[in-house]
Amino acid sequence: MSNEKDEDGNLLPDEKRLTKFGKMLRSTSLDELPELINIIKGDMSIVGPRPLLIKYLPYYTEKERHRHDVRPGLTGLAQVNGRNTVVWNERLKLDVEYVHSCTFMNDVKIVLKTIKKVIKKEDILVGTEHTMENLDVERKKISSANKKARK
Repeated sequence: MSNEKDEDGNLLPDEKRLTKFGKMLRSTSLDELPELINIIKGDMSIVGPRPLLIKYLPYYTEKERHRHDVRPGLTGLAQVNGRNTVVWNERLKLDVEYVHSCTFMNDVKIVLKTIKKVIKKEDILVGTEHTMENLDVERKKISSANKKARK
């Protein structure tokens, strides 16, 4: 990805900064390989909820906070059920579901499904295909709409 900026000094959107090589890395999921270092260090596991940005912490519901009861993973239940195509509420629900059904056999199934998805290049969104807003932006909009509805 390049560091191209607009006239105001802001980074351009991903789709304009992503090189051909970067698109290939993302479409083949090879951009995930550096996370193997975190797995070897013990900071991550192979299967578990994908780590999310720290700025999202205040926007989790009490139930969604349980996604942090297990070590984050390279792949997880949300990834094999849609990857980037799953909306936030469903993604976080799947993360919590994983926490409550965490077994070796479930992990094996998730790893096998992940391999299948990577080989078939299913549910991979690159550049302008990203349709989801950031969790904090989405939850702020919902909160604001709820406040207006109560008035």
